[in-house]
Amino acid sequence: MVEVNKLGVVLKKTQLGFESEGVLNPGVILVEGSIHMFYRAVAKGNYSSIGYCRLSDPVTVAERHDTPIFFPQDPHEVHGVEDARVVCIDGIYYMTYTAYDGVNALCAVAVSNDLKTWERKGFITPQVNYKEFARLAATKGDINDKYLRFNSPQGVNINRGDQVLIWDKDGIFFPRRIGGKLCFMHRIRPDLQIVCVDRLEDLTPDFWQKYLMNINDHILLAPRHKHEVSYVGGGCPPIETAEGWLFIYHGVCDTVEGYVYSACAALFDLENPQVEIARLPYPLFRPEFEWEMKGYVNNVCFPTGAVLLDDTLYIYYGAADDLIACASVSLSALLKELLNYRPIT
Repeated sequence: MVEVNKLGVVLKKTQLGFESEGVLNPGVILVEGSIHMFYRAVAKGNYSSIGYCRLSDPVTVAERHDTPIFFPQDPHEVHGVEDARVVCIDGIYYMTYTAYDGVNALCAVAVSNDLKTWERKGFITPQVNYKEFARLAATKGDINDKYLRFNSPQGVNINRGDQVLIWDKDGIFFPRRIGGKLCFMHRIRPDLQIVCVDRLEDLTPDFWQKYLMNINDHILLAPRHKHEVSYVGGGCPPIETAEGWLFIYHGVCDTVEGYVYSACAALFDLENPQVEIARLPYPLFRPEFEWEMKGYVNNVCFPTGAVLLDDTLYIYYGAADDLIACASVSLSALLKELLNYRPIT
């Protein structure tokens, strides 16, 4: 097994109103030697905004804002903007996040030239209700029955009718164009799917209708191992290496104590990411310390950002949906270990 070093807690909640209930699931990006962190800040009532801090080294906070850098402004975000991921493509910063209105959770994107001022570009995932999703997804034959079990209106305020939409979270861009196209992943449980388009404006209702009719053709990652048997989800933006795209994601398994969220690792082809090169058959790391096992949501290691310095990969993650921690691993050692687990052909 590859050696992972847990470096401990990097950021805790404060008494400030916007982050008094928790800080978690940060997007990070390294620019000119500084690590910029865009973290989910939770206020009372589970209302979320995006806070900001700058790290001078992987675990030292040098600057921290006392107000959110990005906060709900649209009715679709009235209950929060959550779980940012940040990449730079063609000199433009893309921040994907989950827009939550108290019922619906959908992926959205904002862009920036300076990491300070963000322009919203709207949703990048489909806006369809449960019934329509089930109809479209089953158009061409059988699909994994978990799609219908996970994406049903059970327990949701059905009085909102057609406005109750399937949840689609974990929107994450690849940090460069692939084959000339903008590519991003998103998650309709239980799998991760991939989208590649020339421009964001191509994500029309007609595009999504055709996409969902062929959802099996767009699966990027599906559960395989015990620690991810319930479902998989997004993690850190993919990291380009000589061996392929390294993807740190989260896997979920159901236990007698509830769901357990672990950090996982896989490797994909650089020019066709739907070709899986390798995947660890065990978690890269999982909850083991008190602050990962007990919190707002127990047993959670939820990776969302990573920075590579020389050969060391620093992985930032939400711990128990309460605070932010960091783990490190040798990139070369991780790639070597991954390549021991290529698919059997």
